[in-house]
Amino acid sequence: MNPLEQWPFAAVRRNHALEHATITVLSQRQPSLRLVGRSDWGGFTLYGPVSSDDVRAAVDSALQRLQRGEAGLAVHPRCGTNLATGFVLASLVSYAALSGKRRSILQRAAQLLLGLTAASIVAQPLGQTLQEHVTTSQDVARLHVTQIRRLQRGDVVVHRIETAQE
Repeated sequence: MNPLEQWPFAAVRRNHALEHATITVLSQRQPSLRLVGRSDWGGFTLYGPVSSDDVRAAVDSALQRLQRGEAGLAVHPRCGTNLATGFVLASLVSYAALSGKRRSILQRAAQLLLGLTAASIVAQPLGQTLQEHVTTSQDVARLHVTQIRRLQRGDVVVHRIETAQE
C-alpha cells in the first residue's frame, strides 16, 4: 500500500482523482466545455456552465471507471499541480542563475534562459508524475457520492459534489 494512503490528506487525494476523472468525462462529451475544479476533504466543486444532469452522469461514470482500474483518469494535463510544478522549477532556476557574483550579466542571462527552457520542458511530465503519486489517489474502491448540489454564484454555475468512504 502507498504510505500516502495513511496520511490525513488521503481523502483529498481521492476526491482530486474523482474531480479529474469527472472533468475528463465531461470534456469528452462536450469538447468545448471549460471547467475549473477544486477538491477538499468532503468532495470537490466544479465551476462552469454544465447541467446538473450532465454532472451527475459524468460523476457516476468517472467513479465507475476509476473503480474498474482506469487510473489514467486521475491525472489531468491542466491540473494546478502542473502549474505549481512549473512555478517552483522556474523559481529555483531563476535563483540559481541570478545568484552569485562571479559571472557576467550575459552569463547569468544565458543560464537563466537555458534553465527556464529546461524547466518548461520538465514541468508537465513532472507535474503529471506528482499527480499520479502524490496529489491524487486511485484508491477509490470504497468512495461514494453522497450528494450533488447546484449553486448559482452570479453568472457562474457551481456544482458541489460531496463524497464519503464506506
